[in-house]
Amino acid sequence: MNIYLESFKTFFKIGMFTLGGGYAMIPIIESEVVEKHKWVSKEEFLDLIAIAQSCPGVFAINISTFIGYKLRKVRGAISCTLGTALPSFLIILLIAMFFHQFQDNAIVASIFRGIRPAVVALIAVPTFNLAKSAQLTWTTAWIPVVGALAIWALGVSPIIIILAAGLFGWMYGTLIKPTE
Repeated sequence: MNIYLESFKTFFKIGMFTLGGGYAMIPIIESEVVEKHKWVSKEEFLDLIAIAQSCPGVFAINISTFIGYKLRKVRGAISCTLGTALPSFLIILLIAMFFHQFQDNAIVASIFRGIRPAVVALIAVPTFNLAKSAQLTWTTAWIPVVGALAIWALGVSPIIIILAAGLFGWMYGTLIKPTE
């Protein structure tokens, strides 16, 4: 099958059937891209996640663009990005067209209240998987916890957290670790 069509279909399917946004997509993208199609290795996937999180924009679009670019440069990036974005665009378009008909419907409101906790779980699972893949230990687990608390409780910009983590990682890797 044509790689452009195959990657478009793969990311269209991911975009169509994933609730909860980009982070909830991580295990599905990993399953399709790393395990099923073997387009990138597990290590490359983790690097692409880190890059996609660090870049401005929507995570799902960023990760699909980077994977597509790795596959077939610009045309691959366009194919994967369109595959990811098109389902959301079509769904939002349909909702906008018919929203007035069901906005006050108690059944629809109940459905969305039921979906919310599931979305939290969909985001939590890839977070724990990423922690495991990043080889976090009990001695390094404080780093993401402190970063998350600083963002949530103190309102520190995530950009500051990313820059500080990069700086401390560089300092540890070049100044401290070599002397151990």
